[in-house]
Amino acid sequence: VSSEVQHLFFEQTADSSRSLILFSLSKLQLKTGDLDPRLFSRLRHLQKLDLSDNLLDKFPNSLTLPDLRVLNCNNNQLEDVTALKQFPLLEELTYENNVYLTPNDDYKVMFLLQNLRLLNGKDITKLANHVRHVNSRKLTSKVTAHWEKFFRDQLPEKYTAEHVKSIKKKFLKSVETNVVYGPSSLSEFTRWRVKMIAEEFLASSLSLEENTNPKPEEEVDENEEESTESPREVAEDIGEVGVTLTPSKRKRNHSTPSSGNKRSKSQANTEEEAALNPRNAEPLHFLQCHSKGNSREDFKTQLWSCVFEPLLDSGSRKDPVVSSSRTVATCGGESVCLIDCETGMVLKKYKVPTEEFFSVAWTTLTMVISDSRKKTHNILAAAGRRGIVKLIHVAADFCYGEIKAHKKPIATLCFSPTHETRLFTASYDKRIALWDIGIPDCDYNFKASQLLVLEALSIPLRIALVPTCPDQYLLAGCEDGCFTWNIKLDKEQKSRPFEALFQFPDDEGDMTTSHRVDGLAFLNDDVVVSKSSKPGCIYLWSWSRSFDGKGKACQRTVSAVILAELEWSTTDMSYLTLSTCPAKEYVFCGDEKGSVWMYNLSTYTTAWSTAKGKRSDKRIPPTQILKWPELRANGEQLTEVLINNVITDPTFTYLVALTSVNITAIWKKS
Repeated sequence: VSSEVQHLFFEQTADSSRSLILFSLSKLQLKTGDLDPRLFSRLRHLQKLDLSDNLLDKFPNSLTLPDLRVLNCNNNQLEDVTALKQFPLLEELTYENNVYLTPNDDYKVMFLLQNLRLLNGKDITKLANHVRHVNSRKLTSKVTAHWEKFFRDQLPEKYTAEHVKSIKKKFLKSVETNVVYGPSSLSEFTRWRVKMIAEEFLASSLSLEENTNPKPEEEVDENEEESTESPREVAEDIGEVGVTLTPSKRKRNHSTPSSGNKRSKSQANTEEEAALNPRNAEPLHFLQCHSKGNSREDFKTQLWSCVFEPLLDSGSRKDPVVSSSRTVATCGGESVCLIDCETGMVLKKYKVPTEEFFSVAWTTLTMVISDSRKKTHNILAAAGRRGIVKLIHVAADFCYGEIKAHKKPIATLCFSPTHETRLFTASYDKRIALWDIGIPDCDYNFKASQLLVLEALSIPLRIALVPTCPDQYLLAGCEDGCFTWNIKLDKEQKSRPFEALFQFPDDEGDMTTSHRVDGLAFLNDDVVVSKSSKPGCIYLWSWSRSFDGKGKACQRTVSAVILAELEWSTTDMSYLTLSTCPAKEYVFCGDEKGSVWMYNLSTYTTAWSTAKGKRSDKRIPPTQILKWPELRANGEQLTEVLINNVITDPTFTYLVALTSVNITAIWKKS
């Protein structure tokens, strides 16, 4: 058979082996061994290959057909499809009547072949997008949660390669057995993907910890390539790698909700009405400025945190409502950016290639400059996966220092509104630390010190200082509940357990403490807005009526006094956080479809302050929903957009939304 293949091969390619586009080897009784990679290596430009009606049980791994677009494998004996990943440009694939292949193999090729449009004659574009993005995101979340819950704490603080090898083996076995998703008929595909995701996760997280844990404490990261780019450099950089993002008019009809996210008719109507209300915010800019390696193809980097820069002209304790900065700091991936919301210009960009930034926070310090003169400067703190806080003097384009705050990732940062050098860091090590970052001298020498450690029962995701007593109580939304701590520094105890754990209604209406709180902010001095893992659940509740600071018992459980519930998406997707604009009494929260839900609560707050414990009977609908526009990048429409975070400046002039597709979206109030 091999000689017959060679004869046919040379017969068809004698004159044009370099430019042959279509090659048929159908009905030749070919077996896998007959496909000689040396022969196929000559067909560099082959686009269509017909191998139907043969005896192939698998593909060789190195056929070297870099331009192959169409492949016919009907009527063979194929048992595995994973070798097809060697044809990344494949657009059409048929393998009907291969009795050993199952729907699990269909899902595998949809994931492996990113350009595949037709499978066995059917258009699989929508299903393939779901498999590649939604399915992968769900499984990644489950794998990560499995590690955090059952395995992370098994690693000792100082561990060896043997420790890592042992825990890897146990984790892979456990995660393949226990992580389930989708119908049982696709369990083989799920196990295959779970193993792949788990291996990638371990390679990323454990290699990072292996690289950082053994490092001597006094060693400075000599190999770390940090850079702060000037406005001119950034403008050139963005010009080179940026994409043209063109919003087009969106149809008024709404897409059908995905399975498992059924909405009531009233909620669907509410969404429609809110979206059709006259707009009071218009899209202004859609920026791609956090790309890994400055790649214009990067639509995967997740953006997590943004905060507006405070103005300097009236000091650190100015009234933010009088005037507002239009500069916002954003973070995601390896970079932190400063953006002018009006012009869309990236003013500064700070990069650490080995980092993934999760949070940024501003403070204003009065620093001593030459001749003992004093001047106020804004300082930006940024932190993320490495557990290190970077301190950036923005005006000087200079990262002047770092604090090795935690050995595990830092989820969020928060400065005290009353003490400009005090910084809270909430970490995956289940601790919230309070630091005094000090004030740098004219040579940027500074001394940071740890003042307090708050012990949590689970990972803290969001933190907020109580406005009426910011030096006494801190509130935190965690992976497994909502907690408060006494943070007053006149106590001798430097490591403290929580003061109270808050209960909220569950699906049946009973009170429970066990739920993920991934959104937390104060609407005013008393009203707390929190978002839980219960689908579509955003509560407004009273701090003063829920927590009595005079209580003596520590670690007590108290019921949150619910004032109202907001109507929001029914998704069960986590980490889509919320924010508030206290001056305008607004709440904002993004969803899994790229929309921003806006709630004007000014008509409710007066009643809540007077009606003792009275709860609104109905869920409050959004005032407006900003729909994600149809954006095209490099000619293709951006889909599967999650709004990870959304904020406004204090005067509600600009609204900034951070997405899962490396896009910073800016709206301006008209």
